Amino acid sequence: MKKFKDAEFQMIGIHTPETAQERVVNNLESAMKEAGLSFPILVDNARQHWNAWGNTMWPTVYLIDKEGYVRSWWMGELDWEDAGMQKVMQSRIRALLME
Repeated sequence: MKKFKDAEFQMIGIHTPETAQERVVNNLESAMKEAGLSFPILVDNARQHWNAWGNTMWPTVYLIDKEGYVRSWWMGELDWEDAGMQKVMQSRIRALLME
């Protein structure tokens, strides 16, 4: 997230594919480059992380504090049907950074 580029903040992704095409790592790398994503993304082709986290939909966003505790999460796109969660999550990130 560019808004937090100078903060002690780390974003990671876990890619759990739905289709055979999405399982191809080169396709993921191309999509990341095209979208301008530079944070690390783990490829979860075996769905181990998906299952361990109990995910039910793409994407799911988790905020984890510096002690390793999940402090907030959102299942689904942050601004689906004007949900406004992009701003809410940014606010929660700022609050965590102040701790």
